[in-house]
Amino acid sequence: MTLDVYFRQCVGIDISKDKFTACLYMYDRASDVGCCTKSIDFANTKSGFNQMVRWSRKEAVKSHPLTYLMEPTGVYYERLAYHLHKIGQTVYVVLPNKARKFCESEGIKTKTDAMDARCLALMGCVSRKLKPWSPPAAIYRELRQMTRFHADLCQVRASVANRMEALDHMEGTAKSVHKNCEKLLQEIDTLMEKNGKAIMKKVAEDKELEAKVKRIATVKGLREPTIVCVIAETEGFHYIENRKQLVGYAGLDVKAEQSGNEDPKHRISKKGNANIRTALYMPALVAVRYNRQIKAAYGRICQKHPNEKMIGVTAAMRRLLLLIYTLWKNGEEYDETRGTMPL
Repeated sequence: MTLDVYFRQCVGIDISKDKFTACLYMYDRASDVGCCTKSIDFANTKSGFNQMVRWSRKEAVKSHPLTYLMEPTGVYYERLAYHLHKIGQTVYVVLPNKARKFCESEGIKTKTDAMDARCLALMGCVSRKLKPWSPPAAIYRELRQMTRFHADLCQVRASVANRMEALDHMEGTAKSVHKNCEKLLQEIDTLMEKNGKAIMKKVAEDKELEAKVKRIATVKGLREPTIVCVIAETEGFHYIENRKQLVGYAGLDVKAEQSGNEDPKHRISKKGNANIRTALYMPALVAVRYNRQIKAAYGRICQKHPNEKMIGVTAAMRRLLLLIYTLWKNGEEYDETRGTMPL
């Protein structure tokens, strides 16, 4: 086999905060044979990006297209993805669960940066359903920062409120500490109010987005901040191709564990976006009381698992997530009188 017959080549990139690992894989579909370069580390900086591009162009076959594939690892992949897109390169961004399943199907069990980069490169060569990545609308990135800041403020507020409660029950509480906690709570409440208004003001800048959010907010249990959070975390469902993929992205997919003759225990994987799960928890508690369809489903689950009502709450979270996705995609009004709803 000579290099002239290769016609698929892809650089797999495993990225982290300070560095990323790249591997070039070249694959000949006709003979189902491929080869790859050694995995190389680069700094996760603009200088590192340029070095990686020069290296990949030097190693690749000039007469065939070259692509790049990576996972959306936190926010650390964004600068590289935007850089490659800006210079006109074809970039694929695949969700971690999709890449993980591909590795499992190839029988790859080793988990290192070098092997992950090689596996991603192979995936970019043999997978035929990959869609080139393009930057999502800037408004989603801004909203994601704002909604995450709001979530952080909620956590800090809860921590300070708990400290206040403890101080109220202590003997000989320092008045200065109590006073400072009260002041801090007031400042946090002010910030939360301003940030909440800023989020809705940002949504209002896009009339189509605003109309979709208001339409979805007619679902009992869902309020605009929750909907905006889900939309921001998924960047308008930019990477999501189907409902199963969305559930996995949020970490609400169910996995079974069994040992010996014991009945299998089913739990959600939690291998996904924790911000979405956090945003949906309280709305799910409201929905199981006031949303007719979710309340009915919750009742059936609780009858089956009377001592594990959290299973019903988790199912309600999953239903709300899928409901947001379905209404976002089909543009329909929510009608709770229908006999069925997205599962």
